[in-house]
Amino acid sequence: MAKYTGPSCRLCRREGGKLFLKGEKCFSDKCPVSVRAYAPGQHGQRRGRVSEYGGQLREKQKIRRIYGVLEGQFRRYFQRASQTRGVTGELLLRFLELRLDNVAYRLGFGASRAEARQVVRHGHILVNGRRVDIPSYQLRAGDVVSVAESARTHIRIVSAVEAAAGRGFPEWVSMDTTELKATIKAVPVREDIAPDLNEQVVVELYSK
Repeated sequence: MAKYTGPSCRLCRREGGKLFLKGEKCFSDKCPVSVRAYAPGQHGQRRGRVSEYGGQLREKQKIRRIYGVLEGQFRRYFQRASQTRGVTGELLLRFLELRLDNVAYRLGFGASRAEARQVVRHGHILVNGRRVDIPSYQLRAGDVVSVAESARTHIRIVSAVEAAAGRGFPEWVSMDTTELKATIKAVPVREDIAPDLNEQVVVELYSK
């Protein structure tokens, strides 16, 4: 399966902001986006005019990279959102937000989405008491997500949960940090998802 293997911080610099791909490093002074707030490459500091299409493309790439999905996967999420009753852009973000790897990251079961995805793939996450190792698994309201008994003492998971608790958990989940278990209270609404994302321009891009 194709995947990006280059420096994660390069992606953040290309999109002009933090995508939170490197865990705690993104919250520190060592974050390259804070040190070099311009695009990577020889001509990164040149600020040319961005066309309407260019702006739409960059926003699509930004959202895709935040959630760590490939182009084909992202397009399928958009198609599903466009075929579902409701606001297409908001539905697109909701589907991405309810991926198991993303929820595991939100709960602190991984310091980054990439680490949370690895935790899921290694079979350390249970959904309603059953082991699920599919990162793209779609969660629903009422689902219970927990860490398998065998992984509850893993230092990386414990420390990531502590860091997430310090930042605060999403309003749409009920988290028990002692049992490493959470319940999806409701599906997230637009106000619960990153306010700096402009999903409408992605809808316009795919509608051409």
